[in-house]
Amino acid sequence: MLEAVEMLNPQQLHDQLSTLAKQEGINQWDLGAASGTDLSVQVDRGEPKQLKGAQRSAVTVRAWTSDGRVGITSSTDLSIEGLTQALKGAKEASVFGDLAEPPGLSCRSLEPLIPLERPRLALQPIQNLLKTLLDAERQLLDLHPAINTVPYNGLSERNGESVYINSLGSQRHHLSSSSACYLYARAEQDGRKPRSAGAVRLAYGSEQLDVQACINEAAELTISHLDYSAIDTGYYNCVFSPEAFLDLIGAFSNIFNARSVLDGLSLSNRDSLGSTLAVPFLNLWDDPLHKSNLGASAFDGEGTPTAPLTLIEAGNLAHFLHSEGTARQFGVAPTGHAGMGSKVSVGPDWFVVAPTPGIAAGDAQLNRHKADGVVWIDSLSALHAGVKASQGSFSLPFDGWLIKNGERISIEAATVAGDIRKVLKTILALEGEPLVTPGGMCPYVWVEGLSITGET
Repeated sequence: MLEAVEMLNPQQLHDQLSTLAKQEGINQWDLGAASGTDLSVQVDRGEPKQLKGAQRSAVTVRAWTSDGRVGITSSTDLSIEGLTQALKGAKEASVFGDLAEPPGLSCRSLEPLIPLERPRLALQPIQNLLKTLLDAERQLLDLHPAINTVPYNGLSERNGESVYINSLGSQRHHLSSSSACYLYARAEQDGRKPRSAGAVRLAYGSEQLDVQACINEAAELTISHLDYSAIDTGYYNCVFSPEAFLDLIGAFSNIFNARSVLDGLSLSNRDSLGSTLAVPFLNLWDDPLHKSNLGASAFDGEGTPTAPLTLIEAGNLAHFLHSEGTARQFGVAPTGHAGMGSKVSVGPDWFVVAPTPGIAAGDAQLNRHKADGVVWIDSLSALHAGVKASQGSFSLPFDGWLIKNGERISIEAATVAGDIRKVLKTILALEGEPLVTPGGMCPYVWVEGLSITGET
């Protein structure tokens, strides 16, 4: 078994880069590095399909010229020789840097970090992962005679660490461990189309995974889609599962992205802050440090501390996500949502959707278990192809049910279409307490009158 090896020493890396930078005449530089050990297994009908183990490392170095141009080099070599070549490469690339919107070092890269306490668990032997997954596949196949394969499955563990250092003296270091289990079952019945569904569970280590719950959810969802029917094309009130609604919000995160605003690729503009974006009982924030976010990090790719940031407050657009460069152009502070590059990317971490405090969360009478004529959207597909992010429109295949007199009837095949701006302003209710998903926390969300197109 591969052992997790901690190889990133921020003080040592900072001393090495400082010495090398002086030798090269570089006054401004930074470095982001990551390393990790990954284990994963897949199975197929009671037999091992794939067992993988790998130790990976990556380093990105940026160097600035005296006039502000930046060059960037990536490598997998963290030795002195590798760092020397990376720094020289960044210096050589910097002469071709763009002076129009060059990134800089974050003014917040020296600020104290919010303490982030997460367990660092030892990796389990890969044979243990294989045994657990084989047993999970067997149990899932035994739960219903129509379930004949689990074509997509996996169990993985990872121990990793990341470092950010720069010429200002910033030294950031983060250790992490994570594990994931996914099971995607396929069921077939004579004269009927195959039906599929799946479930995912995440934890800090494989021994903490609720594999049984993953098995039960995958089976329940798959079985629920066996007795399917076509749906008539029309407009329906819809209730989105927490995961489906967060996927939809994530597909249109350009609304909150300052980089997209500056590039003219956002549904927002510089003057949009404070404008009404959604119903008054909707709050949305990005919370990278939430206790349920297993991928939490105390700093972003520029060394800026991460922290909760309100994006929609009582239905109004409250903040944009910023890197150092976008924050400088807006005259605000970086928010801790940057990647690392010559043109820095900006993106959300972990969304939380909840009702506005002190306001009723819409129509309290709405209940997906007692509804009639309502479409329950459980999961969305083809988000990469069915979303026109800069226009606000979407047309997406989905898995779900038509609810008739409180009973769920699986929908054979259908797409849901609409405009995200209208969706946010026609939310009818937030049903139940927010639930944890891999991408964030969210309650069930009711939306009025979406276009549903059934299979012809």
